[in-house]
Amino acid sequence: MGLSACSAVPLAAFDPSPTPFIILMALGFLIGTAGHVYKSKTMVATGIGMIFMATLGLPLGIYLSER
Repeated sequence: MGLSACSAVPLAAFDPSPTPFIILMALGFLIGTAGHVYKSKTMVATGIGMIFMATLGLPLGIYLSER
């Protein structure tokens, strides 16, 4: 059997604004691209980290903090 009604309730309550996540992801892509252009491994790694935080890290942290 799939998800029970009880486990779906916390997912429905998780409704933050997506704007900060989209901005962070866009900045990550820009910094990562600039890092590739200037051949800076630090900038590429920073961009990848920002994209990771925008797509998984921060949403997961917010979800877990509300539980």
